[in-house]
Amino acid sequence: MRVLGIESSCDETAAAIIVDGREVLADVVASQNDVHAKYGGVVPELAARAHILNVVPVVRAALDRAGLTLAEIDGIAVTNAPGLSGPLLVGLQTAKAIAWTTGKPLIGVHHLEGHMAAVYLEPEPPPMPHLALIVSGGHTSLVRVNDHGTVIELGATRDDAAGEAFDKGAKLLGLGYPGGVMIDKLAQTGDPKAVKFPKAMTQSVHTAEFSFSGLKTSLLHHVRKHGIPGGQALSDLCASYQAAIVELLVRKTRQTVRAERLAHVQVCGGVAANSGLRAGLRAAGAEDGFRVYIPPPNRCTDNAAMIAAAGYHRLMRGERSGLDLDAVPSLALPRAGS
Repeated sequence: MRVLGIESSCDETAAAIIVDGREVLADVVASQNDVHAKYGGVVPELAARAHILNVVPVVRAALDRAGLTLAEIDGIAVTNAPGLSGPLLVGLQTAKAIAWTTGKPLIGVHHLEGHMAAVYLEPEPPPMPHLALIVSGGHTSLVRVNDHGTVIELGATRDDAAGEAFDKGAKLLGLGYPGGVMIDKLAQTGDPKAVKFPKAMTQSVHTAEFSFSGLKTSLLHHVRKHGIPGGQALSDLCASYQAAIVELLVRKTRQTVRAERLAHVQVCGGVAANSGLRAGLRAAGAEDGFRVYIPPPNRCTDNAAMIAAAGYHRLMRGERSGLDLDAVPSLALPRAGS
């Protein structure tokens, strides 16, 4: 089955073609970093306008790279939730137009389900069941994955997401956009023990929830007191801030692995590309006896290959979305106990 995936939930316009949920024939992404850089973050209206300009060329490029026509596609998968409403609608309307004109089946995909499907494009995906740590600009959660599309969210952030903490911290330090990448780069030459940040949620040892607002506030107070440093001191500050975020992510993952009695952990979402997090979780896995699976960095950030992979499994189960499929800006995963 050849599935065309379309992703436009935030600021990446992407199209990909996947065969049988595993083989990537084409994976095209048009970035909007230059559009939003001067604002220090994504401007939804500008993102939607850029998607309108990019979506058709990106879909055409994916078809060209795969050497296929729309008539040779077996199904269309598109992100319909969650995300920014304007950007979501651009990709969704494009997918519905293709489904209507070709008669091919359409399936809507939850963006986080797509992130969790990225690891299945790797040579050795994790077995079922396993734990997924989802870390991105808008989401931070721990999810039990029992099967493709059968997931239970065990806990999520109570306030800011990890990626938001990185990006807003970088904006505070004047590092530009996307900020998480800049913090990670500077942190690699810094001392993670140079600045002492508080350990978050040390009393919540039995929950899979996170909180990053306190770390962000601590960075703000540090900058107000000491100013924005330069040179090695800036690298040390970035390393210390990153270490505090990573420590909480790793600690909560270890606790949840033990509580759920699982032996395999996948990490997905944009922050999964962070070098400190990748190293920290692998070290924890080696110490605690669980195996860690992380896609390459280009599969961690938003892409359509992951959407097509998730859509493939839904289509194979016989699921279909109608042409009345709507964009849902806020849609949580199923929660434990609900």
